[in-house]
Amino acid sequence: SIEENEVYLPNDELWIYEMDSGLWTMHLMEGELPTSMSGSCGASINGKLYIFGGFDDKGYSNRLYYVNLRTKNGTYRWKKITNFKGQPPTPRDKLSCWVYKDRLIYFGGYGCRKHNELSDCFDVHDAFWEGQIFWGWHNDVHVFDTTTQTWSQPAIRGGDPPQPRAAHACAVLGNKGYIFGGRVLQTRMNDLHCLNLDTWTWSGRINISGEKPKDRSWHTLTPIGDDRLFLFGGLSSDNVPLSDGWIHSITTNGWKQLTHLPKSRPRLWHTACLGKEGEVMVFGGSKEDLHFMDTGHCSDLLIFQTQPYSLLRLCLDCIGKNAALLKNQIPCLPSKLLQQVLKKITFWAAVNHRQEKKAETERQSQLNTT
Repeated sequence: SIEENEVYLPNDELWIYEMDSGLWTMHLMEGELPTSMSGSCGASINGKLYIFGGFDDKGYSNRLYYVNLRTKNGTYRWKKITNFKGQPPTPRDKLSCWVYKDRLIYFGGYGCRKHNELSDCFDVHDAFWEGQIFWGWHNDVHVFDTTTQTWSQPAIRGGDPPQPRAAHACAVLGNKGYIFGGRVLQTRMNDLHCLNLDTWTWSGRINISGEKPKDRSWHTLTPIGDDRLFLFGGLSSDNVPLSDGWIHSITTNGWKQLTHLPKSRPRLWHTACLGKEGEVMVFGGSKEDLHFMDTGHCSDLLIFQTQPYSLLRLCLDCIGKNAALLKNQIPCLPSKLLQQVLKKITFWAAVNHRQEKKAETERQSQLNTT
């Protein structure tokens, strides 16, 4: 917020981060650009990035856009999906999406409905009686089939669904879609549920053995391996930004907190994805509670190692960090390996540059305050 006005980032930019070299590139977008929004839900499937819903200065959205990320000419073009079949979800933001079998499966979110759209899957928060508009939280499930361009709402065949919520986190393991936490009214939750994406059966609240993460919203849940989920950050019920990380094992049905994470790097409303060697990469979000302060937006990338790196990766990192010492030997490497080494050299040079820049900014800040 700037002078009490909501300010959104440009809607015509696509930023790409190359994991091996650590470099960002910005591409200007073309086509039918989505409006600049917050709380949209993005999901990638078969090389296409889909964006659904969100909130802008005109209210909540239920529009769906996509861009092909596997372009051959380097041009990225947005397309609004208008020739779909079926009924899309009602307008909403802060929802989640599971990707399964060429389908986007959306759950929950906060949004608005008309009086004739009210149902058991909607928890009313506020109402504008003159226009018969209601705002609140959802726990409905909607499916968009990307091959047939069709919206549908599956019949849930059993189990107790999670209570309506928004700003929760989701992940897919096998044929099950998991949900953790989120907010409804003034309550933030720490419950774990899963939906069988073949039979459309809810698990009910999963009973956890041992300790578990505290309640939160605006966190992330990332699948690591075949039977583990990585939970990071969020905002607690006490409105405290969180920096804790947890791993949930499906096999043991328990949570384990990671103790080696930095406590000084809280994040909420960030994004996360899995790297090539089990590392979780966290970008963006805020380090402060956005309800009360809006100066904590983050542009740095956090990388959390969740399993031992391969010997090749360890060697590449070692060479990249000590490139100056090894400058005479590096050109002797085989060409394929040399390309990997050069990217790692770039990666660690970029890391050092950002650290020096950050240190200089902090020095200037201290000089200005004194």
